[in-house]
Amino acid sequence: MRKQYHLRDSERGLFAWDVDRLVQLTSDQNPLDVPLDNIKELDETFWFSGSDAPTCRRVAEHTQLINEANLDHPIILDPAGRVMDGMHRVCNALIKGSKTIKAVRLRFMPKPDFVGVPADHLPYEGAELSGRDD
Repeated sequence: MRKQYHLRDSERGLFAWDVDRLVQLTSDQNPLDVPLDNIKELDETFWFSGSDAPTCRRVAEHTQLINEANLDHPIILDPAGRVMDGMHRVCNALIKGSKTIKAVRLRFMPKPDFVGVPADHLPYEGAELSGRDD
């Protein structure tokens, strides 16, 4: 699996957090069961925005990632409860009829690893990977 980042738009440009760093920041936490009904992103546009239209091919690619997502790894929530890692796992749990998902929550909002760098310019090649499924 390639390097992963959590991306958010901001007034200063795109913010990107290295998911491996988010995993490290939450590694000392015991996962808790979070109701899927609390995951706001399930009812929001998440993977597609702007000109990144949800074509059938793109939907199929995400469907494959959802089906392959490993529910043994907890998702990561920001301090406000927003998903920073694991949306494919959230969808996998929803499809399987689960009512909850294992999650850890960041105690504070870390500074982004990149500010104003377009997603397609982030370093993906040659990076160490955690081996986790989204």
